[in-house]
Amino acid sequence: MNYSTLKKTVALSFASLMVAGMVNAQTDSAKTTSTGKLFGGIGQYNTFSIGASVGITDGLVPFTNNTTTKFKAELGYGLSLRQQLSHTFSLQLDYLGGKVHGVDDAANSTPGQSVTSTSKFGISEYRTSFNSGALSAVFNIASVSFLHRANSVNFYTSAGLGLDFYKVKSNTLANGTVQTLPFGDKNVKELFAPVGAGVKFKLSDALALNLGYTISFVQGYNFAGISTYPTFSHYSYTYGGLEYTFGSSSKKNLEWVNPVAVMYDELYDAALRQEVEALKGRVTNVETAVSDLKKDSDGDGVADQFDKCPGTAAGSVVDGSGCVIVFPKPVDTVAAPKATAYSNIQFEFDSSVLRTSSYPVLDATSADLRSSGKGVEVDGFASSEGTAAHNLSLSKDRANSVKTYLVNSGVDAKKVKVKGYGETMPIADNSTEEGRVTNRRVQFKQK
Repeated sequence: MNYSTLKKTVALSFASLMVAGMVNAQTDSAKTTSTGKLFGGIGQYNTFSIGASVGITDGLVPFTNNTTTKFKAELGYGLSLRQQLSHTFSLQLDYLGGKVHGVDDAANSTPGQSVTSTSKFGISEYRTSFNSGALSAVFNIASVSFLHRANSVNFYTSAGLGLDFYKVKSNTLANGTVQTLPFGDKNVKELFAPVGAGVKFKLSDALALNLGYTISFVQGYNFAGISTYPTFSHYSYTYGGLEYTFGSSSKKNLEWVNPVAVMYDELYDAALRQEVEALKGRVTNVETAVSDLKKDSDGDGVADQFDKCPGTAAGSVVDGSGCVIVFPKPVDTVAAPKATAYSNIQFEFDSSVLRTSSYPVLDATSADLRSSGKGVEVDGFASSEGTAAHNLSLSKDRANSVKTYLVNSGVDAKKVKVKGYGETMPIADNSTEEGRVTNRRVQFKQK
């Protein structure tokens, strides 16, 4: 393909893209595009695009040791195929062709004179044609905009690796001598790394205007027809072009989708709002069920769900089933017997807290132990409600409550031993409430 044919091909590509974009824009206006889900997969978007560009090439590159000093524009042209993989990242296959014309005004161009020191590499002018292909990673910098719901301007950077096929057409030394080309009429093949930046303007969801700048770093030293070692050869491409994204008009172009806006729309999605309302209803039902579980109609402290004796009179002392506890009545109601040391200490149901009525017995026991210097074993017991393991632990707690009282009243802690027997060794019938009340006790064993 000659140079003229290439220019015609690029022009035709531009025209085709413009027509396709206008058709797509008309179709987009007639159809409503769907809104994607944030984690709905890449299939809900259009992601494949083709682009064409034309521009100018030059051997001058910023911030590098250039082979020439004068800007000399030549025609460059390019084609690209791009696959968008996410909102911010895509892979792009590029073709770039054209010519590079380099001129060094600082060189002495008088024939027959030696190369002056002002010439960097001893070159006054060169012309090189090239055709290159590369695979690049493209990073969209402004794909997520917190200021605008829809993006219409997108900044990007790119970097890649490929092969550059170039041919040095002419090379003039700084002294004006036309040098014999080092490779003759052959194409040179070398690796190169294109690095670029640009901006895209959204013309429609499928068509974009693309303006950019790319520097190609050739991994060799002979692009100018003479060795520039240790400076790698390089050239720039400043371009403008069009890019068209293929796909159904019912889908959005992933490059222009703002994921923050998509997430916001999902929060106000009608189906999601219905699910939230349904969830609120389920929570209300659970709260109602919990309230029913806690309901205590007779106020005895036992929920109706577990109350085996509903309608208990207010102020009644009840057990865990909501039934009134019947305490044994004292035989002599006229005068309470004098507290006797070492008498049994009784406890409430499932409790290890000492009753105040136990204090006289404990005080008498403490006085005897302190005066006699004797030791005592405190044995705890429980009734048969609950598991054996729980009752064993409860009986030990009851015995320890008695020991704590005695020690606090002055008894030597070393003189008081503690044992728990759980529901074993009952002294009354555990099948009756009266018997269970009697079995909830602590006994003393003098030593």
